[in-house]
Amino acid sequence: MYSSIVPPFDHSLGALSNILSKAEAHVSDKSLKAPVLLTFRLFPDMLDFTKQVQLACDFAARPTARLAGEEPRSFEDNETTFAELQSRISAVRAYITHFSMDRFTGAAERDITLKMRGEDRTMSGQAFLTTYAIPQFYFHLTTAYNILRHNGVEIGKRDFMGG
Repeated sequence: MYSSIVPPFDHSLGALSNILSKAEAHVSDKSLKAPVLLTFRLFPDMLDFTKQVQLACDFAARPTARLAGEEPRSFEDNETTFAELQSRISAVRAYITHFSMDRFTGAAERDITLKMRGEDRTMSGQAFLTTYAIPQFYFHLTTAYNILRHNGVEIGKRDFMGG
């Protein structure tokens, strides 16, 4: 379980950090104001770029802690700048990589209970990882990437993959 969550999430958060650096350079090069990208959403009923980054971080941190048998640490959603988003990514990367591999012993069978739409839902750690945590993380990571691509930030698949 450790190798299915910690290294890939850490790697992808590193890619997200690099993408944010390119977005910040794009804003500077095009003489834009940072909120143009930070508050952009692909469609009116979707969350904006900043919230996508925050949620990608949350869906790395919270599932990692739960699978390690720990109550997740809370991260405030108060970022309004590229630098603050970079700090959040760094904090989450440090948080998830502090869990040692042995903390995940038995995690696949461990019951994980979440409140979803006001109701408790319990699933095995394996089901939680594969049908909830991983899809949620990559959904928000991909949406953040797509917002930047849509706005002309010169990033590509290699950036997303962390190559």
